[in-house]
Amino acid sequence: MSAVMIAKKVRKWEKLPGKNTFCCDGRVMMARQKGVFYLTLFLIVGTCSLFFAFECPYLAVHLSPAIPVFAAVLFLFVMAMLLRTSFSDPGVLPRALPDEATFIEMEIEAANGNVPAGQRAPPRIRNVQINNQIVKLKYCYTCKIFRPPRASHCSICDNCVDRFDHHCPWVGNCVGKRNYRYFYMFTLSLSLLTVYIFTFNIVHVAMRSVVSGFLNTLKDTPGTVIELLVCFFTLWSVVGLTGFHTYLISLNQTTNEDIKGSWSGKNRLQNPYSHKNIIKNCCEVLCGPTFPSVLDRRGVMQDEAPAPTSTNDAAPQTTKTTAPLIPNEHAPDEAKAGAGSAEEKNHSPKEELPPTAKLPPLASPETDAEPSIAKDKPH
Repeated sequence: MSAVMIAKKVRKWEKLPGKNTFCCDGRVMMARQKGVFYLTLFLIVGTCSLFFAFECPYLAVHLSPAIPVFAAVLFLFVMAMLLRTSFSDPGVLPRALPDEATFIEMEIEAANGNVPAGQRAPPRIRNVQINNQIVKLKYCYTCKIFRPPRASHCSICDNCVDRFDHHCPWVGNCVGKRNYRYFYMFTLSLSLLTVYIFTFNIVHVAMRSVVSGFLNTLKDTPGTVIELLVCFFTLWSVVGLTGFHTYLISLNQTTNEDIKGSWSGKNRLQNPYSHKNIIKNCCEVLCGPTFPSVLDRRGVMQDEAPAPTSTNDAAPQTTKTTAPLIPNEHAPDEAKAGAGSAEEKNHSPKEELPPTAKLPPLASPETDAEPSIAKDKPH
């Protein structure tokens, strides 16, 4: 009995492989590990809330009302860049369909030929030329595709990401082709915000200390002490990260390429993506066109699922194999064949007819029913 398949319309993001989570009907895409991202939100929102509560009222009166206004604008910009980086598709490449994967495997086998037993198969790579430089395209055994130049497979999200830079747990997402500029703007604006809050915390403590003393000022404004500690320990890492990515942007290089030494060290290869000009490299990375997502997360697809079958559907099939109860009733041919097979199973070898006995011709239902009725009578 074959199962009945029911076609159901679902969004494509519901069937996408990989280790991502989706919200808002596929509009928001993040990694599954989001604990550090929540910590980032807590540190930024908490520190800024303390600054607006303790320092801004005093500084707005004694210095300038523009101080809290500029801090609010900078805070909103930092949050916008953070959410834009965290909730967007970093450039995930779709995996090959079964037919496409089979075709690629056939191409690879035809190119490599038969590999003798005991020998390792040659690496699955393809060579392309970019700006007179040979670049190798590696085959991804998980996604079943040859990755484009500068793409890499993220082991945390389990996806191939175009122009993969790194996986950042602080933003809860990969950083790649489609969200790198927002990530850089987030680190740059966060550095400015951290320096801004740290500077005016010191100004606030210095102005109050002139009037009430240093220790009394710290007792009156405990939030300032917390802000100073948070900003002091995060300032070096955030500013250092911004400086590192500024260096990479000036070379048109990714973090993944820098760590692997793709264009330096033992390889001694020149970066084919660099324009040999800092301004041109910065313009390409930060001011280039925004690439659309190739996943089509909110597209509609047909999902076939087996429908549940009830026991009433199988009942008519069991009655078709029985012999006709009324001798004068004409039964279909399949019922006759079923009755003959049932007789062979229900009787032992001792009750079989001798070889010389001849069955009556299959002329009518009456002749089919007589031998079975006669055998059922008690002796």
